[in-house]
Amino acid sequence: MGSEAIIVFLVSGIVLVAGANFLSNLVSHKSDNPQKREPYESGMTTIGPTWVQFKVGYYLFAILFLIFDVEVAFLVPWAVVYEGIGFVAFIEVLIFLVILGLGLLYAWKKGALQWE
Repeated sequence: MGSEAIIVFLVSGIVLVAGANFLSNLVSHKSDNPQKREPYESGMTTIGPTWVQFKVGYYLFAILFLIFDVEVAFLVPWAVVYEGIGFVAFIEVLIFLVILGLGLLYAWKKGALQWE
């Protein structure tokens, strides 16, 4: 009985996705404007090369921001139920924050936070 349910689930998923794509292509507005094929839709031609490489430092800085932002999002539910969870959970969050601080210290020592 389990394998039939999986097959039905996969077939229905494929049919729904294919149907949604077909319906959106059928209903959508099609524009045959040559500007749509330009790299930028502003209509202005670019000056110089359009493929410019960015420094890896920008991406590292963004990834560090995302990591610490997500960690703060993990702390919010803990802070909401702080009174009811007990002392053991408090120690666990302190360990979590120490590990997070060590990660920040490591990134700082490696120079990932310097904007050049």
